[in-house]
Amino acid sequence: MTSETIVAPVAKKVPTSRVHHGDTFTDDYEWLRNKQDPEVIEHLERENAYTDAVTANQQQLREDIFNEIKARTVETDLSVPARRRGWWYYTRSVEGKPYTIQCRLRAADTGNPTADWTPPTISAETTIEGEEILIDGNELAEGHSFFALGGMSISQDTNLLAYCIDTTGDERFTLYIKDLRTGQLLPDVIEGVFYGLAFSPDAQRIYYTVVDDTWRPHQIKVHVLGTDPASDELVFQEDDPGMWLGFDLSADKRQLLISSGNSEYAETSALDLTDPQATVRLLVPRSLRLLHSVELTAQTPAQAIITHDYQAPNNMLSLAMLDELGVDTDPSSWRTLVSHRDDVKLEGTLLTSSHVVLAVRRDTCERVQLLPLEHLGTDQQRPVSEPDFGEELFTASPVMANLEAPLIRISYTSDFTPARVYDYWLTTDELVLRKQTPVNNYDPQNYLATREWATATDGTKIPLTILRRADVDASTPRPVLIYGYGSYEVSMDPGFGIPRLSLLDRGVVFVIAHIRGGGELGRNWYLEGKKLAKKNTFTDFIAATEHLIGTGWADPQRIVALGGSAGGLLMGAICNLAPSLYTAVIAQVPFVDALNTILDPELPLSALEWEEWGNPITDEEVYRYMKSYSPYENIAAVPYPRIAAVTSLHDTRVLYVEPAKWVAKLREVTTGDAPIVLKTEMDGGHGGASGRYEGWKTRAWDYAFALDALGLNPGAEH
Repeated sequence: MTSETIVAPVAKKVPTSRVHHGDTFTDDYEWLRNKQDPEVIEHLERENAYTDAVTANQQQLREDIFNEIKARTVETDLSVPARRRGWWYYTRSVEGKPYTIQCRLRAADTGNPTADWTPPTISAETTIEGEEILIDGNELAEGHSFFALGGMSISQDTNLLAYCIDTTGDERFTLYIKDLRTGQLLPDVIEGVFYGLAFSPDAQRIYYTVVDDTWRPHQIKVHVLGTDPASDELVFQEDDPGMWLGFDLSADKRQLLISSGNSEYAETSALDLTDPQATVRLLVPRSLRLLHSVELTAQTPAQAIITHDYQAPNNMLSLAMLDELGVDTDPSSWRTLVSHRDDVKLEGTLLTSSHVVLAVRRDTCERVQLLPLEHLGTDQQRPVSEPDFGEELFTASPVMANLEAPLIRISYTSDFTPARVYDYWLTTDELVLRKQTPVNNYDPQNYLATREWATATDGTKIPLTILRRADVDASTPRPVLIYGYGSYEVSMDPGFGIPRLSLLDRGVVFVIAHIRGGGELGRNWYLEGKKLAKKNTFTDFIAATEHLIGTGWADPQRIVALGGSAGGLLMGAICNLAPSLYTAVIAQVPFVDALNTILDPELPLSALEWEEWGNPITDEEVYRYMKSYSPYENIAAVPYPRIAAVTSLHDTRVLYVEPAKWVAKLREVTTGDAPIVLKTEMDGGHGGASGRYEGWKTRAWDYAFALDALGLNPGAEH
């Protein structure tokens, strides 16, 4: 049976009208929004059955790819232990088990920093004497079709562990507290918690965030251990629907740093956790309209190290005394530590007792730099240094820095370098490789990553990362999978992935288009792909595709596009703008009904999106601009390529209804006969189903769909 003989589901039409700025839009499929309606669930199940039938000939290919991922993965493995407050903390993964196991082992104190901070040698195959299991995700997941671990926090006396779990996929977690001395759970259980947990220094209180009805974190609450959670006090509330609330701890763990922000500006306040009677103190007000983050030094009096964009779109680093901050603070009076540069984006900082650790982006790649605290902010301030990794395209990120450690930990990867963990000794500048993630049946010499530049319609040069096997004949056009995202200033950084090897080994060239709207080339790269410049994201991707054809990389009859979430919006847009360029399009949890969603501030996270896309409710220009590109509203009578929309019923970030409506309307309007399918994970969230094996199956499904479209499915009918 071929896809042409399988009857696709036809959604009924129930016309509803939306009127804004004198414009009326009639929506026949809005009824699919009500997931409490059995008819909606029945429709999604019919769609899944249709998808299963259309892709049945890909089943063996999916199994092959899954087995290749599994065979290459060293399933029983161990993270590099990290020392904190007298313990080594690490994570185990075990063959056959989908979730990780969080462990710890007491550390020795010999007085020799090198010995005390060198991680112990622990076998991944066996437990070690004295090892404590903090959380076994496999045990917690038993009996649940979905499981995700949210925030975790260990009290400063190391006796209590707070953790959150989600068993539905909607990112509303339940908070538990475990006494690590007895292994028993405390009676304190708090429902409806979001990401982010922190104990007070005395371990008597725990701070957490709560979301509102639109899934926006808007409150920070404090729970006193042993009391009724219903009586938990409100610490801070963010009433602006366009601001996202969160918190972190200062380097000395004595201050709660509270941040409200969006993609354009933020506000930071602090709460002294050593004083139960303390009140929240404003540090940097939102009235300055600064994007910024604050670190507090441990010295007395404390100083603030501020990463900010005051007259510095790529950010600069400044120093201020705490008494200089507050409602009337003046950024021009702060002392400059690291000046703004057009070619370097300062992403953020961490603090040790001797250095400021900088995360920066240069030449599209994330890097680590160090600035000594000695003489900081004076004429004797020492220069910034940077570890050298000897590779052109890579990602290096600081992942551990604290006041007690004589070193920092750096994660490192590139497109064909499996994840590495380095320790960098601050006193000697020695870079020590602690581990490279083992990969079975893999030789990095068999693969190549190169950089090319496409030319956008306005002449802008768009970086492309081209990944392939080294033995691929570059003089012959190849089947290509091109991936893009291009939103929220998120960069598609170099990183190793085992699943991708299954594509490359079949001769596919995998291309990442670093389009505007991302952050690869600094703040302006993002600004040129948002709000009233959003269409640059879409035309950049199309220009990247045309570059691949024009330079001979891509066989024009065999190009698949892939993107998810905001990258799914990109997929929907290119389907409308250039449907004939693509053999197939895979849209993962796609934001394809963007205008309709953002017009309803009651929907999850909609109001937060106004700083990314503009506010179409109040601004007619934004409304008409968004309507001109929103994928669902621009479906036309053209032959669309083969399309797969993949979603999850319980996703709270991009609701399942968006791809469900999109697919229904695409099928109604298309003049072509290529199959258009909707695959809904009925027990998943924004990231799909839970557990590593289900994740591998999801990736295998996507890649098998792509390979089938590219003519590389041995099970396809010819």
